[in-house]
Order: sequence, then C-alpha cells, then structure tokens
Amino acid sequence: MIDEHLLSWNIIDIHTKIVLGPMNQKSILTPKTIESIKKIRNTDILVGIPSYNNENTIAHVLKAVRVGLTKYFPELKSVIVNSDCGSSDDTRKVVRKNMNDYEAFNTILISHEMHPYIQNSYLPVHEMVITFRGSPGKGKAFRRIFEIGYELKARAIVVVDSDLRSITPEWIQLLAGPILSKDFDYVAPLYSRHKYDGTITNSLVYPLTRALYGWKIRQPIGGEFGFSQKVLNHYVKEDIWGTDVGYFGIDIWMTTLALTNGFKVCQSFLGAKIHNPKNASSLAPMFKQVIGTIFSLVDENYDVWRKIKRSVDLPTFGFKAQVVPEDVFLNFDELFHDFHKGVVKFNTIWEEILRPENHRSFEKIIHLTGESFDFPYSIWVKIIYDYLLYFQKNTKDSVEMSRSLVLESLIPIYFGFIASFVRKAKEMSSQEAETEIENVCQTFEKFKPYLIDNWNRNE
Repeated sequence: MIDEHLLSWNIIDIHTKIVLGPMNQKSILTPKTIESIKKIRNTDILVGIPSYNNENTIAHVLKAVRVGLTKYFPELKSVIVNSDCGSSDDTRKVVRKNMNDYEAFNTILISHEMHPYIQNSYLPVHEMVITFRGSPGKGKAFRRIFEIGYELKARAIVVVDSDLRSITPEWIQLLAGPILSKDFDYVAPLYSRHKYDGTITNSLVYPLTRALYGWKIRQPIGGEFGFSQKVLNHYVKEDIWGTDVGYFGIDIWMTTLALTNGFKVCQSFLGAKIHNPKNASSLAPMFKQVIGTIFSLVDENYDVWRKIKRSVDLPTFGFKAQVVPEDVFLNFDELFHDFHKGVVKFNTIWEEILRPENHRSFEKIIHLTGESFDFPYSIWVKIIYDYLLYFQKNTKDSVEMSRSLVLESLIPIYFGFIASFVRKAKEMSSQEAETEIENVCQTFEKFKPYLIDNWNRNE
C-alpha cells in the first residue's frame, strides 16, 4: 500500500536566477524551484533520469522505475527527476504523457532551454517544465539531480540512463537496496555485455581504474548507479562543472571519488545491458572527456593509488545468471583505417609523448598489415602510462602542447588497439572475450611499477 504522502506529484518550474546552494556555492536551482521542493520537503529515494533525444526508450525506463519503486519500496517516499539536456525530438512530450499515468509519485521534470519553440507547442506544459540555459551536457544534467537530492535530503539516489531497452523494475531494488538496507554508499552496475560493447570501458577505463585504485569495479562508467546521502554531500561540495565532468566525465568522476574517499562500494548484477549502441569511431568527444577526467583524477589521487599493489573483488549483489546480450558489430577495416589516418597526423606528437623504447615498439605495430595486425597488451599499457606521465608533467610544467591535443592524439592509438582486439576476439564468445579483458587488466597491474617509478622521476 502506497503511503498517503505519495498521492500527489509536483512538477517544478525552473528559470535561471541564482540562489545559494550547497556549501554556499552558486546554485542552478531557482527560488521558485526551492519553494516547490520545500513542498515535497524530503524523500527516501530519488531516481534521476538524464535524457537527450530518447523518445523511443524513455517511456519504458519511466515505467520500470515506477514499478520498481512501487514493488520494492512501497513504504518509502520516492521522487523521480527527469533532467533533459535539450532534446529536439519528442522525449519531453513522451515524459509528460507518461507522468499523467502515474500520479502516485512526486515528479520533477528538468529540460534544457535549447529549443524554446517546444514550449509554445505544448501549452501549458512550458509553465511546468524546469529549464536551464548554457551548454548542455550529461554532467550538468546530473548536477541538477544532485542539488535536488541534496535539498530533499534523499537517503538513496539512483541514476539510470534513458536509452535503456533492458531495464527492469528489479534494477531499482538492486541499485537502491544495498544503500538502504546494507549500509553501502555507492553501488556500481555489473552487466552481461557483448564482447564489442563498451570498448572504452573494456580497453582502458576498467583496467586502469582497477590497477590504480585496487577494486575490480567492472563498469566504472556504466551509466546506472546508486549512492548514499554521504556520497551526495561530497559531490555537491565540488565545483567542477566547467570541466569535462560537466559532460561525459561525470560517471568516472563519481566512481573515482567513491573509491578514493573511503566510501563503502559494491556492485549489483543487472543482467544484460541493451541500449542504443554507438559506433566506436564516433566516440571521440566522449573519449576525450572521459579519459581527460581520469588523467586529472590520477594526478589528484597520487598519494592514494601509489600505495596500492593489487586489486580485489567488490561485494556483489544480484543473481548472476547466464544472459545473452544483444550483438554489437565493429568493423575492423574502418578501425584500422582510422588508426593509420592518425599515424599521418600524430606520429611526431607520439614521438614526444612516448618513451623512445616504447615508440620504437609502437612503430613496428604501425608497419603491420591488416592480415598480421596485432597490438600487444604490454605495448598498449606502456603507451597509456606514458600518456599519463606526459599529462602529469604537462600540467605541472605548463608545456605548450594542450591537454586537448594530447588526448586527441591518443584516439587513433585506441582505434588501433580496438582493431587488434576485434581481430583477436572474432571467433570468441563474449565469455571468452572477457578472459582477454582480464588479461588486459592484469597487464595494467603488472606494469604499474613502471608508472610509479617514472612518475617519481617527473617530480
């Protein structure tokens, strides 16, 4: 039975005036929004759903969230926040229509005021939609979720992507439950994914995060997370919204802060992640923002990760069944071509960034034909560590080469590594390919002393 205080829902109208927010920082929530939030007063669970042009999937996500809250947390007060990043399709119209079907929840809608004509199309909807100006970005959508959760003193905050086609009501229980009943502070997702899905995670983000911080957190940028009020209070103190964290750097920033600040972290198995896949060669902006954030955090957390010598398993919740994920296709020829385009453009930069012996080994890879192309894990890891070292020195010594150019020059190398992985894993099952990813992780851990020794020489 749903508590009486859930029998109404509120849509808050935000404009752009500034009020004082957490820790006396400038807030993007308006006085009108704060007034509306005060009517809700507080909540046990807040579920945030950032969106951008997700008209085909967001209704399913909303339904799963609501059923999950009703089924698993009927005694608790819940709030749903949709934070839209400027959709030009019918995402917000779909959200609005679906909100009318579920009046048992307090609901907050946020939209980016990128397409003002939409407001006029759906009168009087514009009077109820929260808008925010400035450049849109995933992290900036999260910032609004954070601030609303902070104002409502939410005990557990869950965020889920809006392009999911495989989300079930159980996801809400698995992301919020460990916080509410097991005293965990941060819940990361654990999925069954196709061997070619999540290439940035598989090749770099997961192995590097694991090697540095000592936790086998398989999906550090998965998109679905749960976190406690303690973690939220830590997030809202940070003024990082003008950096890559305001965009695709948000997930790894959240995860790294949880891992490096003594919070109790776990992961929950959610089954298969089926979403709208992206072609690996179209991920350049995301790559730069995610890796730029990782590199910056590595420098900030040196005193933490330099002491860690091995990785350990995280507590894991959920039933880890054998799930067959949806097929994802990657084109070897396209990746190989993009790699060699980068050779022409960036080889002189690679000579500057890489240690001479590593560049010589890399040049042997460059001259391989498609039929014999192989990118050894050891060379890949040393290249990443050389980039980290250069990034660190570049920051401290104000070297002229920009961070953006350094990160851009890494993208073709990443394409080359993924091309090699695609070739190697062609006949493998996803489970067999996971063994290869484990080998990549172990190689990152094996060569961590190389990073530490050379880091000390840079200082």
